[in-house]
Amino acid sequence: MKGVFSAPGDFVHFKSQVPLYKIPIGTKQWRYYDFGPKVVPPLICLPGTAGTAEVYYKQIMALSMKGYRVISVDIPRVWNHHEWIQAFEKFLDAIDVHHIHLYGTSLGGFLAQLFAQHRPRRVRSLVLSNTFLDTHSFAAAMPWAPIVSWTPSFLLKRYVLTGIHDGPHEPFIADSVDFVVCQVETLSREDLASRLTLTADAASVGNLLLSDSHITIMDTNDYCATSQQLKDQLSERYSGARQAYMKTGGEFPFLSRPDEVNLHLQLHLRRVGVEARPDLVRGISRDGSGGDPSESNDRKEDSDNPPQDDGGNFESPSTESQLPAPESSEPHSLNELPLSTAKCCFAGQGDAVILLPFPLLREQITVSEILLQLTLVTLVPLLVGWLYITSKHCWKSKQLM
Repeated sequence: MKGVFSAPGDFVHFKSQVPLYKIPIGTKQWRYYDFGPKVVPPLICLPGTAGTAEVYYKQIMALSMKGYRVISVDIPRVWNHHEWIQAFEKFLDAIDVHHIHLYGTSLGGFLAQLFAQHRPRRVRSLVLSNTFLDTHSFAAAMPWAPIVSWTPSFLLKRYVLTGIHDGPHEPFIADSVDFVVCQVETLSREDLASRLTLTADAASVGNLLLSDSHITIMDTNDYCATSQQLKDQLSERYSGARQAYMKTGGEFPFLSRPDEVNLHLQLHLRRVGVEARPDLVRGISRDGSGGDPSESNDRKEDSDNPPQDDGGNFESPSTESQLPAPESSEPHSLNELPLSTAKCCFAGQGDAVILLPFPLLREQITVSEILLQLTLVTLVPLLVGWLYITSKHCWKSKQLM
């Protein structure tokens, strides 16, 4: 893994366009992204132990532009599988979603199967990637599971990261590992403890009422934390499921092989009867939502009223007011701006450089402010040098006297 990681350019673009929602439901805090036409049954992405809602950003951007609705969620702090089923059902009720299609990787795939088993009327299809049917092998490998809630954060992160294959990777797989490692650093001790508890809590998936024809198994053939034995058990259980194997891709093919994964997801959604609505996609506006043709037609009909910049949403204005307020992904102060967003302005000769944050460059900066910064950068070194030479000259004069 690389020592220094900088966010990919497409992820920076994603964060600037797609809002992050945070809503409290009971005692649980849910973080999620919801993007695409609201009239389309959503594909809900569930990450693994080391993942966050951000790891599916490539699927959100690609599929939403094709007319699909994609929701990516963080696994909340739940401590057993029954609590997960109840919490996820309350989350779906809160965002007014009834019938869903689930895409889960690793732990997320296991939780998706459990929800499909206990709430069969809500789950229309499953896409399972590098996942498993039961957690007994993980429980046996974690004898310290009873004290996981008291384990320090750095030990939990170390344990999670040891499950990621660390070795020579091709560039795209290496970048996917670096991205996930960066996401692990954002997780709190409680988040990691709850996910490891779910993994170590001995349980297995029972029989599903869902037909195998509505299940797609999408695995990589090189390496991942899920053993081949567990993958084979999953394939045997859903023998009639569609098999979508990728030759390479590592543990996070949704990041390292996004085009293949997006194609398989799109084929799966078509096969289970999800109709995309590309006619409702009018590009990405400044607030990160797509335009609605009905709104543009209303503006054409009412030509006497001046056009209003409402940002354009996939959904109608009446449903927009029911959504929770998104969290802004832009920094709130100049001190929060990362150095990678800075632009360099050279101040004449020498090595003097001014680093101006990029959002600041987009605003109107007066000439006087620029001249003031240039003056400070150029004159301060000259003043320090003059004081040094003067003091040295005075010291020599005292020695001669």
